[in-house]
Amino acid sequence: MNQSITSPTLDTLFKRSLARQPEALALVDPINKQRVTGQTRKRLTYAQADRAISAIAAHFVESGLPANTVIAVQLPSTIEFALTVLAAHRVGLVVAPLPLLWRQAELTSVLNRTAARAIVTCGKIDGVSYADIAMNAAAEAFSIRHVCGFGTDLPEGMASLDDAILQDSRTSRPMIQDGRKPALISFDVTSEGFRPVPRAHFGLIAGGLAMSLESDLAQGATIMSAFAPMSFAGICSSLVTWLLSGGTLVMHHPFDEEAFEAQFNDQGCDTLIAPAQLALRLDECGLSERLPTLRNAIGLWRTPEQVASSVHWRSRRVTMTDVYLFGEAGLFGARRNAEDGSPAPIKPGPHGAPREAPGASIAGEILLTPKGTLGLRGPMVPVAAYAPPPPPPGDSLIAPPPRDYVDTEYAARVDRATGAVNITAPPSGVMTVGGYRFLAGELQEWARRLGQGALLTALPDRLSGHRLAGRAQDNARARDALTELGLNPLMVEAFRDRSGTGMP
Repeated sequence: MNQSITSPTLDTLFKRSLARQPEALALVDPINKQRVTGQTRKRLTYAQADRAISAIAAHFVESGLPANTVIAVQLPSTIEFALTVLAAHRVGLVVAPLPLLWRQAELTSVLNRTAARAIVTCGKIDGVSYADIAMNAAAEAFSIRHVCGFGTDLPEGMASLDDAILQDSRTSRPMIQDGRKPALISFDVTSEGFRPVPRAHFGLIAGGLAMSLESDLAQGATIMSAFAPMSFAGICSSLVTWLLSGGTLVMHHPFDEEAFEAQFNDQGCDTLIAPAQLALRLDECGLSERLPTLRNAIGLWRTPEQVASSVHWRSRRVTMTDVYLFGEAGLFGARRNAEDGSPAPIKPGPHGAPREAPGASIAGEILLTPKGTLGLRGPMVPVAAYAPPPPPPGDSLIAPPPRDYVDTEYAARVDRATGAVNITAPPSGVMTVGGYRFLAGELQEWARRLGQGALLTALPDRLSGHRLAGRAQDNARARDALTELGLNPLMVEAFRDRSGTGMP
């Protein structure tokens, strides 16, 4: 076997498109970027993007970040996110994406657990000073040596990556681009608690292929991604699908309906990747007429147990593909029935990409575990990250059986009549609000910190899984207390003032 042949990385995919079409449009900022970050909107060709990527990568090298160092990234869905991730990979760094909802408490925890050496963010996002949040978290994370940011009015001690791009340094280091090298550490919550989930480049590419092949994403597609990128599924549905298509990635910071529609039509996008509930709602409101260039919709389900009962897809001109997400463990896609728009039945066993094509490459395997839950295995599934801890020495004379799959903890059963898998319930004890997952016990812990009489609960919600509601003797004081603890806005706003709303 020729040892020089290696699997591609994300940077390899980018350079292939760069070599083929350097002057083609590669990346487009949200139309409302000025409001989101205070920065000017940009449009970059592959050649322009390559120069910016090289300059940011040079800054990382000149800052003394060695290969395989973890670099935390907390950015909105703008061009800077794509440039930073590709720059990090170009010089062998491992990216740890941090959701925008996370605040100081969560940031400090993951920075310490991953021994991250640097963090990249924006000065402000939607009016919130993320630069201050990053600096405060870095002060409590002993491993952090460098804090970098985009935007103006960065605090003292934070290096400007906008300046690094303008300096256009060519500093580099020799790297073997090998898809087996680590690329990403994302973060999941299971019934056993919070866990980091590392992945190599080939795992990310496998996730992107599962989406793009099942949806028949065209080469050279103009893709609008309206899904937050700070997760495994978020990176697959933005960066990876774009790199695989070799087309244009139009970024949208979720969600501004007026800006979304204006930018989609202005760019003549043919593909929409968005939360599935949003895509279905747009379809009900006449998506085909409002977005005349749209041909392909890819809807991502953070609540996969709701796919089977969802409304049928109406548009016959636009195809719809459901992508089932299982936290950070993995995903699979299934294109909807072309005749009536109903969700495709999901059968256990290996599934190809595309799913119904004879001889298609195996994207993964779906199985039912002995516990009656849904299991996943395949090239994108990081089995080792979810392996249960070994039993204490001497606890048993019999070794546990090997397990080559990840238990998603979603309750499931096989329909005897059709043979299809029915996902019936989300993981027990894990709450989901949009893309934010946390343990149910955390709600009571935070309520206890607020003193006697405080209540914090999660209520079922059709769109986001759950929504939070809180009650305290003084809601304003409760909000301030949770903010001081470094908690994210979902927890804090559970205690919003509901006077006049009729809510308890």
